[in-house]
Parts: sequence; C-alpha cells; structure tokens
Amino acid sequence: MDGMSLLTVTVLAVFVGFEVVSKVSSTLHTPLMSGANAIHGIILVGAIIVAGQAADPVILAVALLAVVLATANLVGGFVVTDRMLHMFHGRKEAAGKASAGKGEGQ
Repeated sequence: MDGMSLLTVTVLAVFVGFEVVSKVSSTLHTPLMSGANAIHGIILVGAIIVAGQAADPVILAVALLAVVLATANLVGGFVVTDRMLHMFHGRKEAAGKASAGKGEGQ
C-alpha cells in the first residue's frame, strides 16, 4: 500500500472509532473499555515473543518497552473492572441493609 492509502485507512478508522465510542452510553463505557484493555494480553504475548527472538539491541529495547506498556495496560484494564464491580457490589449491600432496616421497624 502506498502512503496515501495508509493515510486514508487511518483517517477513516479514527472517524469510525470516534463515532462508535461517542454513541456508547456512560453505563457501558467502563466495561467495554476494560474489556478492550484486557485484549492487550495478546499484544503482551506478541511482545514477549519478539523480545525473546530479538538479535539487535535496539529491537530488544523496543520489545521490552512494549512488554512493559502492554503489561501496564492489561493490569489497568483489570483494575478498572474490579473497581467497577465493587461499585455495583456496594449498591446491593446498601439496598439489602435498607430493606432489612424497614422490616425490623414494623
């Protein structure tokens, strides 16, 4: 592909991605983004493979940087998911305590 074709594909991908993400409700945004970050496990495996086969020190440095960044993104995705699940867990406990308190007062 020539440079103009690559630029066209990149611009169209950015436009479509922006349109799709802007239509997602805020309720679904966090689970979708944490799931997308978890996909970085595939990138992490690829970076580890490249780092293991690197003969040139520059390629090794870039591959190790990719391993570090992919690991941070993968862990961040799971941390966000965990925090989100704890937010919903807290609502269930509060609702359970409120309904239990109403039953005791009657």
